[in-house]
Amino acid sequence: MPDLARPTTGVSRRHAHTGDEPAFASSQIEARPASATIVPRPFGDLSAATPQLIGQLAYDTSPAASAKTAEQHRASTRRVLAYLGGFEGSTWQQRWDASPLGRGEITAADLGTTRAGQKCSVGVRALFCLRVVQPTLLVMKKHNFNGFPAQFIAAQDDPLLDKYAAQVAHHDFSWPHKREALFDVCCLLAVQGIGFADLTPAALLHHAHASRTAKAVLRPGTKDAHVFAGHAAWNVLHAMGHFPPSTPATLRQALHRGQLTLEELVDRHTIRNQGVRRLLLDYFHRRKSDTDYASLVNLVRNVAHNFWARIEEIDPGQADLNIPADLYSAWRQKIGIRHDGKPRIGVDTIVIAVRSFYYDLHTWAADEPERWALWVAPCPVPPSELRGLAKRRRRINERSADRTRLRQPLLPLLVRHVEERYDHTRTLLEHATAAATDTPFPHGGRTYRRVLTEEDRALARAGHRTPVRVRDGAGQLIHIEAEEETAFWDWATVETLRHSGARIEEMCEVSHLSIRHYQRNNGEMVALLVISPSKTDRERVVPMSAELFHVIASVIRRHTRDGSPVPILRRFDPHDKVWSPPMPFLFQRKIGSTRSVISPVTVLSMLARRCTDLAEQHPAFRSVKFTPHDFRRIFTTELVNSGLPIHIGAALLGHLNIQTTRGYVAVFDEDVIRHYLGHLNERRQLRPDDEYRDVTSDEWDEFEEHFDKRKVELGACGRPYGTPCQHEHACIRCPMLQVSPKMISRLDDLEADLVTRRARAQAEGWAGEIEGLDLTLQLLRAKRDDTQRRTQRPTVDLGIPTPRTTGTP
Repeated sequence: MPDLARPTTGVSRRHAHTGDEPAFASSQIEARPASATIVPRPFGDLSAATPQLIGQLAYDTSPAASAKTAEQHRASTRRVLAYLGGFEGSTWQQRWDASPLGRGEITAADLGTTRAGQKCSVGVRALFCLRVVQPTLLVMKKHNFNGFPAQFIAAQDDPLLDKYAAQVAHHDFSWPHKREALFDVCCLLAVQGIGFADLTPAALLHHAHASRTAKAVLRPGTKDAHVFAGHAAWNVLHAMGHFPPSTPATLRQALHRGQLTLEELVDRHTIRNQGVRRLLLDYFHRRKSDTDYASLVNLVRNVAHNFWARIEEIDPGQADLNIPADLYSAWRQKIGIRHDGKPRIGVDTIVIAVRSFYYDLHTWAADEPERWALWVAPCPVPPSELRGLAKRRRRINERSADRTRLRQPLLPLLVRHVEERYDHTRTLLEHATAAATDTPFPHGGRTYRRVLTEEDRALARAGHRTPVRVRDGAGQLIHIEAEEETAFWDWATVETLRHSGARIEEMCEVSHLSIRHYQRNNGEMVALLVISPSKTDRERVVPMSAELFHVIASVIRRHTRDGSPVPILRRFDPHDKVWSPPMPFLFQRKIGSTRSVISPVTVLSMLARRCTDLAEQHPAFRSVKFTPHDFRRIFTTELVNSGLPIHIGAALLGHLNIQTTRGYVAVFDEDVIRHYLGHLNERRQLRPDDEYRDVTSDEWDEFEEHFDKRKVELGACGRPYGTPCQHEHACIRCPMLQVSPKMISRLDDLEADLVTRRARAQAEGWAGEIEGLDLTLQLLRAKRDDTQRRTQRPTVDLGIPTPRTTGTP
């Protein structure tokens, strides 16, 4: 029997970092610009050089293929220098800083063009590449020069910079991200006035923050304004070993602040009374030893912010913890309303935290009076506050059960939507990949045409891979590769959540190492999914159904389709603000230039988008949204209501208290009627208490034997656990029959036999027989259609190795 809930060492991976490598946080790297050990001057000191010399250098370093164009670049450079000559200063840098162009008030386009028609922007670009002037980042972002990286790299004559450019060319990036990696580094070197050898993680981190600020100024309100620059560059610099080994592998790891200190947590909430502030710090330090970081953050929020900061808002002169009754009443009324004006649901949590705070001080003062006795005061929370607590918690469970009852009938619609969307995009990608450019092809009753945009044609001319894009009959351009990728992860996420009952954090933490198996006594191999500790400090093992195994195998196959293993990444824990050890997480994907583990927030956004799409055809989804925990509650309800003993369900879900599992189960009206009639007919006694215990070997064998008895000729029976067949084995008509795809031909034979029998019954005038045969035919054809639909799902090649030949080592 598999160990369903074996205890671990008592440390949850969510609650503590257990790897040999450090859990990085950006606080280890202070974002600051770099300082040049040697001022980069590839052509000497040009700060006071003549326009003729600088123009000649612009001609010599021009990336233009023809001498005529290079001559235009020289003329453009001299025109810009003539413009700068009209400002005060003894060097070109001083004149640049004094000019509106250098201050970012105008751009080079405002200077017009040269007589040859060449824009002045190429002259400004040449001044940056020759290191004549050092621009600000805002000026660089305003111009967005074409060809700047190539000219800058050629002008520097820096072997390290050339090595970086070669590393970028061979990195696993698309061409746009390679271009981004080159531009970010060249832009940083020009703006900070350093050589490549002086480029540090702190300098690139500073560049990322400064670029984000500059984009917010230039493009306020756009989505791009919130994106950090330098992701691709950071990946390449780390891969080539330019950064120290202790540097985080990605920019995202370096940007995360990590865990805050207790002082920082408390000071986020304005505490005027410094004595109370010191007391709260001492209290939280004492509580820190027996709680995890996420719980500590909630404790600080409840006691420091929701309690004391609100007390000071009502009465700024309150000097100690002795809260008068009228002040407590005003505070109690204030916390009942959220900042947005809606009633607060979690008031009991705040009140209990405050009550625990006071009683902790009472208890600790008995052992350490010199430290805590000064602050001991009567607890302001009256006993009446806790009356009805159990009733209010029952109301919460009732709302959760009602939420489950509302969403369970809608789950098949959501499942069908993500499945059909994935099938559509997958097959469309296959057809588009095989289609020739500008050739129409039909798919799903619509006509599509594979197209190449101007950017794609430029990539093709340069020898780069072009993405697969199609245009539908309405003229809409579709990046079908990105659509298929998104549709796959939507489908995989929904299927994994509904078939495993895992929490969202547990699903995100599933790795290649989580797939195990064990052999039953009859020789059958059972696939297992190991769920790592998350909310509780106990890992558990879940036997995988065929559907769940198919999803997990599809995910693994997607990661390994090019012959490489599942990439090893770190996952950021949004609760404890730490990075996990490197692991082959399954729910990871590449966004832009960086591969990362899918986050719970991403899953929430995905479910919201899918529900919004469904709302167009199904009005019920206009007011209903699914969350990852809804799948867990529906999974629990279906388990228990199908007859599975609740203590086995608790083990599968990882609940330490069986009452928690009870709270997950939603009771439906038909369940109430069925159970009540059963009680009246059989006068069953309540289940004995000794049944609520750990699973025994005999019980597990009985559990497995039940599923063996479900196997019938046409497939498998889905009848509830522990029940015999109640339909006299009339499998064709039985709604519990799950037809195996291998038995479709058998259904055809049965249909032919039924059609023959119906013809004989019609000839003989057997009306009752005809009615029964028609019903059987209708159900048979419905089961065959459903089975054929399931057979159209993509098969997953598990990569089973071939047997070794004799003599092979």
